[in-house]
Amino acid sequence: MNNPKTTPGPLGFWARYKEKHPNIAQFLVFFMLSNGITVLQLVLMPVFKSMFAGTSLVHSSFQVLQFGHNFDGSPYYVFDYAAGSLSSGGGGGLAYFLAVQITIAIAQILNFFVQRSITFKSNSNIWKAAFWYVVAYIVITIGAAAAQGFYKAPIYNLFMNTWGMGSVGETTADVITMIINSAISFWVFFPIFKIIFKQESEK
Repeated sequence: MNNPKTTPGPLGFWARYKEKHPNIAQFLVFFMLSNGITVLQLVLMPVFKSMFAGTSLVHSSFQVLQFGHNFDGSPYYVFDYAAGSLSSGGGGGLAYFLAVQITIAIAQILNFFVQRSITFKSNSNIWKAAFWYVVAYIVITIGAAAAQGFYKAPIYNLFMNTWGMGSVGETTADVITMIINSAISFWVFFPIFKIIFKQESEK
């Protein structure tokens, strides 16, 4: 095994840095992998969106978990995907909901294994970690969806209507909302991973 103090080049520098600053190095690895997962989401999102765009699911409303009301008195839903395409003033319906959630689910499943193996090098019980990961995923998904109710409509309205960018504006808004959602997950998941992805001493 190479000694980090004698290993030349970038690998040697990284090994020495990781030895001196293990927590910062761990966070940097987490940051880089999370960005990779975010890029994957940005690639998958339009794929699933186009798959569902031509189905009747676009015209099926998906508005659940009402939580109070908006300022105009209309019901506020945590998951608010009104029937109709975004370009026609709707919320994308069940089609948009599925495109978002399938994209996030695939990304998070991959994220689980990558972060566990590479970032945290965890050897704890994988099923126990997976259980708490799913619990955290559900809670964060609901929280992120609730937060989305405040910024989703204004962002789409700005790019599609105010700036008149049409379909390009819709795609741009898709990217921005996905990035915001990923950023929320990023800052919440790191401390959770520190808890569930442990390194247990070998007996």
